[in-house]
Amino acid sequence: MLPEILLITAGLSLGFFIASGLVALVIGLGIVTRYAGITKTAGSLRFYECCCMAGALFGDLFSLGTFSFSLPSWTAGVFWLFAGIYLGSWIIALGEVVNLFSILCRRIGLTRGLPFVILCMAAGKIAGSLYYFASGFQ
Repeated sequence: MLPEILLITAGLSLGFFIASGLVALVIGLGIVTRYAGITKTAGSLRFYECCCMAGALFGDLFSLGTFSFSLPSWTAGVFWLFAGIYLGSWIIALGEVVNLFSILCRRIGLTRGLPFVILCMAAGKIAGSLYYFASGFQ
């Protein structure tokens, strides 16, 4: 009985850790603050951040369970609407990261070498992935 309790505790703790890291990344990239600024509801920013964390934690709990429940068919449309908003937020965040590279290169004086820096980063990612697959997923 004790090994199962320890396994459940470790699984939930690690899941909460990963979910918290994802929420910290979303909040750190400024997605939540940008939405609050666009909708002119900056006073509710703390509430939005708490909702992000609660969503991650409940998602973690629901992904561990093997239970099922039925919902009306229209809820699928609502789910996919929010999933699309979430995906769009990540696309916006990636656009912000790409802007960050150009700002960083301009500050360190690499005005002509930006395409080279991006190609080097892509080549490093490809080389790392190829090494990972060639080593047998160890």
